[in-house]
Amino acid sequence: MLYMLDTNTVSYLIHKRSQSLVDQMDALPPGDRLCISAITEAELRYGVAIRKGAVRLARALELTLSFLQILPWTSDAAKTYASLRALNRRYGLAAGDIDLLISAHAIAEDATLVTSDGAIRKLKGGLATVNWANDITPN
Repeated sequence: MLYMLDTNTVSYLIHKRSQSLVDQMDALPPGDRLCISAITEAELRYGVAIRKGAVRLARALELTLSFLQILPWTSDAAKTYASLRALNRRYGLAAGDIDLLISAHAIAEDATLVTSDGAIRKLKGGLATVNWANDITPN
């Protein structure tokens, strides 16, 4: 099974804000894989770039990324995005543009999206989601 971590999930991991997330990752059966979208990588790198002098955060990000497969955005993901966005527009459901891109990428890769975002989890269109971060600690 392939699990795609969304941006918030990776951020929780980097900042050690969810023990349940770590426990779920540790409990994955052999053969299951973790990945992120290249879009998530871009969001995470942007988050570091806007924080001047965030040397420790930059190092933590690089270490975290070294353990995750980063999947490139593809034409299949773009086609899935168009369909997903149009379908959810018809239902009056909304998620952020970047969240929709990541969600479409997960569908195109036949991955389960690991997210705690309620708006993403309500989307129609075949997106499989799971929330491993049930115990988020405040900043």
